[in-house]
Amino acid sequence: MATTTIRIEDELKTRITAVAERAGKTPHAFMLDAIAQRVEQAEQEAAFHRLADARWDNVRATGKTVAWDDAKAWLEARSRGEHPERPSPRAFER
Repeated sequence: MATTTIRIEDELKTRITAVAERAGKTPHAFMLDAIAQRVEQAEQEAAFHRLADARWDNVRATGKTVAWDDAKAWLEARSRGEHPERPSPRAFER
């Protein structure tokens, strides 16, 4: 396991200690959890952007997309427990 040293302001260290205590953790464990949570968030954001880029590339390559009104109606029906047909793609309009 690697060791890393960080310098933080006294006021932040006091806040971390108080929050960690309320959570029943040591300040060290609290900071490790916070770092792990932020890394996970950054990884999920990166994956989301890769997926969005791939989907946009597909729209540009095929020239087809689903109209927002059609997609919204489909999603609303699904949220009501219905099983509607997927909306048909159409030519992309700029």
